[in-house]
Order: sequence, then C-alpha cells, then structure tokens
Amino acid sequence: MKTDVLVVGAGPTGLALAVQLIRNGIDFVIIDKTETITPYSKAIGVQARTLEIYDQIGLADAAVRQGTIGEKIRMFAGGELRAEFDFGNIGEGMSPFPFVLMLEQSKNETLLYDYIRTSGQDVVWSTELENLKQDADGVTASVKHVDGTRDEINAKYMVGCDGPRSLTRHLLGLEFEGSTFERVFYVADAQIDWQMDHNALQICLAEESFVIFFPLKGDKRWRIVGTFPDEFSKDTDEILYEEIEQRIKEQAEIELDIHDVEWFSTYKVHSRHVEKFSSGRCFLAGDSAHVHTPVGAQGMNTGIQDGYNLAWKLAMTLRGEAGDKLLDTYNDERLANAKNLLRTTDRMFHLAADDDWYIAFLRVHVLPFVAGTLLGFDSIKRLLFPLVSQIGINYRKSRLSVGDDFKIKAGDRMPYFEIDGASIYDRLRDPKFHLLIFSDGASVIESDSVAMDYAAFDVLPLYPGIAEIFGTNETLSVILRPDNYIGYIAKGLDEGVIKKYLLETIGLIPPISK
Repeated sequence: MKTDVLVVGAGPTGLALAVQLIRNGIDFVIIDKTETITPYSKAIGVQARTLEIYDQIGLADAAVRQGTIGEKIRMFAGGELRAEFDFGNIGEGMSPFPFVLMLEQSKNETLLYDYIRTSGQDVVWSTELENLKQDADGVTASVKHVDGTRDEINAKYMVGCDGPRSLTRHLLGLEFEGSTFERVFYVADAQIDWQMDHNALQICLAEESFVIFFPLKGDKRWRIVGTFPDEFSKDTDEILYEEIEQRIKEQAEIELDIHDVEWFSTYKVHSRHVEKFSSGRCFLAGDSAHVHTPVGAQGMNTGIQDGYNLAWKLAMTLRGEAGDKLLDTYNDERLANAKNLLRTTDRMFHLAADDDWYIAFLRVHVLPFVAGTLLGFDSIKRLLFPLVSQIGINYRKSRLSVGDDFKIKAGDRMPYFEIDGASIYDRLRDPKFHLLIFSDGASVIESDSVAMDYAAFDVLPLYPGIAEIFGTNETLSVILRPDNYIGYIAKGLDEGVIKKYLLETIGLIPPISK
C-alpha cells in the first residue's frame, strides 16, 4: 500500500486532518484500531475558530444545527444564584460564530467522517500501527488488521493522531513532559429534572471544587463535569456511578433528579506536551502531542487546528510548490501554541479546583461578583472571547510572519469583517495563498503579475471600518497563508518585496500556477 500521507488515528484530529488533505488534493491513508467513530460524547465544546474552519468545507451550518449555544452563564454557591450574565453573543463582530457551541465529539466525528466518505475515501478501521521506520525518502509503517494479517504502508510522510498514549510518539522516541493532577474528575451525560433553563451553563462553585452543567441538544439533556475531593483514594476504574451522582448533589446543593444516564467516565487530568512535534518525516498532532486540563474546552479544537496548520504545508511540499523547510514551521508554530495553552489552562484549573483556603475563598465569594461585573463591559468581552474561542492564537514569532506594524500584525488570523454585506471569509475558501490589496482609492493598482504566479489576487476598498480594524488609512497589502493567517502585511504594493517574501520566506518554488 503506497500513499503520500499516512494518518494514524481517526479521532477528531485525524479525521479533520484527512478532510484538509482532501481539500488540498493530497492522497492519504488513515487507519484506526477501533471499529468505527466513537459512540461517546467525550469533548463537547466547539470554538469559533473551529467553526470557521468547518465553514470553509461546508460543515459549520450542520454543526450549529446539531448543537446547542450556551446563551447565558449562571454561577451558584451554596445553592444560591450569585451571578448571571449573557454569553451567547460574546464575540459579536469578531467572528461569524460569536459563541461557544456545545456539540458532542461523536457528532463532530460523524460530520467529518461523512465528508470523507462523500469524497470517495474511507478510514481503514480495525487496523493498528505496530512499528515504523523512516529514511530520507519516506516512512514504512507495519500495521496489523483485526483478523491478524499484517501489511506495510509506504508513505512519504506520516502523522500520528493516536491520542495521549500515542504509539507513534513512543516509536519516535519523543518525550512527553509534564505532570498529572492527582484529583479525580468525573463526567456524565444524562437527563435532569430541575428548575434550570436549558439555554445556560450552570456553574456550582464549592469551597473544595466545582460542578458544571452544560446544556446538550435534546430535552433535559446535560453534560455534567466535576471533581472528587483530594482525599478520595479510589482508582478511576473502581468508581461507581452512584458515587458520582452523590458527589454531584453534594457539590451543586440544588434540588435535581438525574436520570437516563447515557455515559459516564472518571479520569485524572494530565498537563503535558511533546518535546517537538516532528521527527524526520513523521509528525504528531492532537492529544499525541499535547494534553491539558479540560478548562476552557480547548483540547479537541487545538487538535483540529494542528491539522489545519500542517495540511497546507504538506500539500505544498508534496506538490513540489515549496521546499522541505516549510514543514519545519509546523513544529515552531504549534509547539509554541501548546506551551502557551498548557500555561493558561493550568492557571484556570487551579482557580477552579484548588482547595487552598484563599483560592477557595476567591472561587466562592469573589469570582461570581467579578465575572458578573466585568462581563458587562464590551471591552472585557473583546479581551476574553479571542482567548476562549482560539481566534486570538497567533504566529507572530514565526519566521513566516513578516511586515509593518499595524493593529493587526503578521502572524495574526485574518480578522473578520463584512464587505458589501458578505463575510470576508467567503472570498478565502480556496486553500491557497491570497494577496489582498485594500485600496484607499488614491493609489493606482497597476499590476497583479505577482499574484498571477503565486496567489489569488483581489483588490478591495479600504472602507473606514476596515481601516479602523487594521489601524491605517493608506493602501495596504496583505498576503494570507492557505490557513488564513497573515503572512505578510505592509503599506502600498511592492511587487518585488512580495515576490521575495513568497520565494525566500515561504520557500515557494517557481513557477506556481494560480
């Protein structure tokens, strides 16, 4: 079996990567040791940046229809409501999806898997990796099928998306550095009879921890997440559901009846990242490269963004449009993001779950007041939403990010705005470089020859609202990478500088057809 890219693991990261390879016209094989996609809900938070990626492939509308938007957040302590604030439109004007969507991992996987099959591809199920070897020309993977037969898959590149116990990572000899929190978490999906509105996240804060209720699609359906106390000594596989329900009621201190439990699990939280995201022709993505606390619903979304970053770089390299050095930027960009994510989620986790007396006091008596007050200010929302939604992730320190200093900088995601009533993203669906000229009307745009060779080209009016977003009233050149991050930004239009950026910084190999 021969292919361009072997993807090991068909969870949300592997499936999303496969979708991007289809989008870029790259041949691949994707394998997984399970029989099919997960039947369990697992991760449920889908952030705005993920929905923007879904929108490029026509999946965002279906995701929103199948999910639930948390319109409000309500905070309780001691069974009493301490704060309530609107959350459903917190990112208005910053994304076409200004909310957090509650959509189970199983449904995300179904959307992605259906896309793959509709495109004439499929996952090689019940097949697991056993060994790999690589040289300068490619990777040879030894795999075993459920019937005991074995095959070799020869690929030019391989991506391990095989989870926190990644065999790919182990075979590559890469360290998975970090720590494990000793406290045991629980999660359950069930129906609840109570007086709470189904359009709000219900957060019950306690001196030793918390319990959160997330609304799911369907009558009375909720995801429940919480922790056991530090002194709880049972192993995760010994905990009974009855112990979980007792803990929920103790923490919530609210009258409720939990029934029709669909699924529950217990686990310990790890905070780890791999020392590097690649070794030779092999790459890691998703949980095989980084795991962290569940605070902020970042995990599944981060894995999807790993694949989004890697896919276009693999595609350009495989098509002979760019040199191998472009692939080095995957590690540089995504490892830096993983380190920052772990630092942030660790801090948030300690505030949410630490039982030190001063943290407990802040959590129960100060946090509801502060959150309820601050989230009443639009300026605070504009700071918070990019952090949670992942639209604020940037690659400013990447060697691919070059340009003048504006409000929006090289390495930032292309900001969201509308032109003539339509989203700017509607012009950016094709997975290629885009050269956008925002014209002040006074400058004469004489040539698009550079764009004809290397990128799609568009001249757009520098409307006052767009000028405010970028922080300039002068004609502006913006080169967008295929993942819609700004690679180059500068005043005016200098074809020589733009060509140098594409050939030397990106490493494109001429000629490139439009």
